[in-house]
Amino acid sequence: MPENAREFGPLQKLMDDPEISEIMVNGPEYVFIEKHGKRTKTDVKFGSEEEVLKLIQGMYSLRGKRVDKDVPYADVCLEDGTRVNTIISPISRFGIAVTFRKFSKEINSLDDLVKKGTLNQRAADLLVAAVKGKINILFSGGTGVGKTTLLQMLSRYFAGNERVITIEDAAELKLDQENVISLETRTPDRDGKGGISLRDLIRNALRMSPNRIVVGEVRGAEAIDMLQAMAVGHTGTIGIIHGNSARDVIARLETMVLMSGINLPLWEIRKLIASTVNMVVHIEKMKDGVRRVTHITEIRGLDREEIQFNDLFMFETKKVEPDGSIIGELKPAIRYFPLFFQQFQKLGLLSEKIFSNE
Repeated sequence: MPENAREFGPLQKLMDDPEISEIMVNGPEYVFIEKHGKRTKTDVKFGSEEEVLKLIQGMYSLRGKRVDKDVPYADVCLEDGTRVNTIISPISRFGIAVTFRKFSKEINSLDDLVKKGTLNQRAADLLVAAVKGKINILFSGGTGVGKTTLLQMLSRYFAGNERVITIEDAAELKLDQENVISLETRTPDRDGKGGISLRDLIRNALRMSPNRIVVGEVRGAEAIDMLQAMAVGHTGTIGIIHGNSARDVIARLETMVLMSGINLPLWEIRKLIASTVNMVVHIEKMKDGVRRVTHITEIRGLDREEIQFNDLFMFETKKVEPDGSIIGELKPAIRYFPLFFQQFQKLGLLSEKIFSNE
């Protein structure tokens, strides 16, 4: 099978190239890659759509998942951290489409992300303090910008005695701690039975004596369960959510809570969010192909039924080189010290110098 024998058929040379971050298969004859942030077509081809499907179904079956006419799209994570998304006909009108998002072997620590320009050392120190101080954090951004990678590097700073529960559609996170339970959703069987949702897993996680809950992607009604977990004392909860900015993420979170069918007025939902989420870390893949943290924003509370934001760090573009490279800096941008700052000082986690522009 592909995952054990490392047989990826025509894709093998692409999988072996450490500089390729994504492989996109648009049917048997069109294979694209992303390399250094740029997407190009390759000369790789399959003999038929059946060949692609057979290769993919082997990968899924090894993980107890399937993709077929009853389940026409699904995610799976391979042992090396590569995430695979497949969607087939008739949902995909032109045939099977497969996306491989490879886990970079060049990134093994937060220091590596600093060296690659994803963030600077002061912002890294703030995020480490936020993890150690067990505030509730959302990581936001578009697809493939590095949210999961940054979270995984920061997970190295979880306390060794913490019991960590990770909850994902496809078990992508690989945490180093010993006391880690990885939960994964399950699609229903052919009779429509046995499906396990993110909501089911979050609710069950609360019964597992967690010190920390990590939700791999919040995208629907499970948002209310995550917020309620934060509200009842599960500090240090971390979630990943798609969004264009910290403000957009909070607006999306409001919508997701409404999707749960909960009977609360909007101001009550905002009050719940403002009292539970402490920080949003926003990441973007910029026009030069570099993935950067562009905002670190505190959720400061509620004022006149509106959520208050306090930007702690913002990326400032200074110039764009002729080759398209972006020169800039992730700079302190605070109007106020964050509400959790005093507690961090007492714990010896953070100095006020971190917010200085000098």
